[in-house]
Amino acid sequence: MDRNSIIGIILIILVFVGAAAYNGNRTNKFFKQEVEYADSLYNNGNLTEARNAYLSALSYKPKDEYVLNRIAELTPRVEKPQDQNAVSSDTTAKDIAKTIVPYSGNDSLAYGAFSIACCGKDSIYTIENNKIRLSVSARGGRIYSAEIKNYTTWDSLPVVLFSGDSTVFGYNFFTSDNKAIRTNNLYFAPASENAHIVVGDKPESLVMRLPSSQGGYVEYTYTLYPDNYMIDFGTQFVRLDDVIAKNSSNITLDWKMYIPQQEKGRTNEENYSWLKYKVYNDKVESLSFRQRKSVESKNLMKLDWIAYQDQFFSTVLIADDYFLNATVSSTKTDPTSKLIRYYESEIGVPVIQGQTPSVKMKIYFGPNHFTTLKKYDMGLEELVYLGRNIIRWISQFVIIPVFNLLDNHIASYGLIILILTILIKLVLFPLTHKSYISMAKMKAMKPMVDEIAKKFPKQEDAMKKQQATMDLYKKAGVSPMGGCLPQLLQFPILFAMFRFFPTSIELRHQPFLWATDLSTYDSILTLPFTIPYYGNHVSLFTILMTAATIISMKMSNTSSGQEQMPGMKAMTYVMPVMFMFMLNNFSAGLTYYYFLTNVISIAQTQISKRFVSEKEILRRIEENKKKPVKKSNWQKRLEEASKKSGYKPRK
Repeated sequence: MDRNSIIGIILIILVFVGAAAYNGNRTNKFFKQEVEYADSLYNNGNLTEARNAYLSALSYKPKDEYVLNRIAELTPRVEKPQDQNAVSSDTTAKDIAKTIVPYSGNDSLAYGAFSIACCGKDSIYTIENNKIRLSVSARGGRIYSAEIKNYTTWDSLPVVLFSGDSTVFGYNFFTSDNKAIRTNNLYFAPASENAHIVVGDKPESLVMRLPSSQGGYVEYTYTLYPDNYMIDFGTQFVRLDDVIAKNSSNITLDWKMYIPQQEKGRTNEENYSWLKYKVYNDKVESLSFRQRKSVESKNLMKLDWIAYQDQFFSTVLIADDYFLNATVSSTKTDPTSKLIRYYESEIGVPVIQGQTPSVKMKIYFGPNHFTTLKKYDMGLEELVYLGRNIIRWISQFVIIPVFNLLDNHIASYGLIILILTILIKLVLFPLTHKSYISMAKMKAMKPMVDEIAKKFPKQEDAMKKQQATMDLYKKAGVSPMGGCLPQLLQFPILFAMFRFFPTSIELRHQPFLWATDLSTYDSILTLPFTIPYYGNHVSLFTILMTAATIISMKMSNTSSGQEQMPGMKAMTYVMPVMFMFMLNNFSAGLTYYYFLTNVISIAQTQISKRFVSEKEILRRIEENKKKPVKKSNWQKRLEEASKKSGYKPRK
């Protein structure tokens, strides 16, 4: 083993040790925080919440003896949780008010003035329009579930962005007598008798109130507008001057959410599930692209909004002015579960001071549809990942407008992709034709290049052979890169389409031929086993794309006279097969587009072949060889400088 190998092994070991130490420190930190919080609840007599917090601490250290003993002590002492009871639309405000009853035991001491709200029924209230349906829980006064109408999951269920007690959304603060309050755990009551609100032609609001024993309350107001995915969310602290700690100019908002799987292609959905945020008056950023680590986290300062996003839908918390700071994290879930991500944020929210302190913000529950998001003029359209720099520019200002124009007149998205591909290939045809002519010139000159190779058969003459070959190309007026550059100029469009199709919600659940959903993979055969990097299914569009790519590459090699090169022969098959493995789980719309691109390229090559005469090309090359080589201005200046210095070039 040489020295470099030993150094490499040592570096790998150091990386693993460092990563283990870092993860260990984070685990200890989170464990300590959870235990301290549990201890504070225990000391204040809030036994039920304390037990839950100790159970949460076990997720970091499952065998901690202190925590296990606490849980063993508390389990027989706490009461069983009450069953959930949904509220019907005819429930009255008096009936709802009865759901909030104070504890008679010591648990009420933990919440001080808010002890009146530490127990109740988990009743549900709804507010909806033609776009979304929001269910609001009495416990926490938070949105319990958010359903997007007119969309379904891959298995025909309603699209629900989140649902259940796993979602946390509430303020954390201290009272003037130093009680730690988490509104997510307390019980709110509605301010009106209507437990089911349907928005018609004007905005409607659902108001939830968290009462204090001194007559004040925390008020949540959810305002939903007609035909809109955005809601206004306002918080007011009414007559709580003597309850909440004074001189509090900001408050902490705790927001946690599990993201369920909505699509058939889990790999694709995971790749496009991100936690994104917009820096105040600046650009949109995110945690690392295609999350590799099990947990990604970051401390942030001054934000416009924070988004919890999956492939096609998002929940976005938008500040009325700005968020002071935030600690955000994204956790990967078990691949066998029906959950994609677990997102967490602790957000510093500024409180508007006045007679009644308040907090204002907006929340978006809806699809990642570029045009819809752009209308809000908040930078939300960047939730649709279209690549960066020129790739995004092409998608945003060329592909999407053309796609939307076709969408207004054509019902079939398979036909839209076909027409879009034809239009792109027509625009690029001059480059394709120029590339073909350049390759034809290279093919015509191959016998001349072979003659030069015969003159310099020795390995030590490689530089002479290369110089003689370049001189031949220069005399003939042929550029070896002439066939490559036109192809390279087409790559930005290919990459733009690579980004566009997997994130285009228009293709979601749109069938074409044998594909039932163009936004995910098409499958004509399910395998009884899984092939690494390929999957457990056979995508016909991917196979057709691979076959068309091989044919196109063979024709290109023939046109350039490179069919006899062993390396090029291998690449003709290796590269398409590699892409077949890579794209088998990708969007059927993408592989269908690449298939069409190759088929049209083959047709364009045949057209170019009919209009390009190899004899005429060879005749022009011979004529160019007889003409004196025109020197560039740079060459002329170089020769003049050489003459002045007394240098004579070798002949």
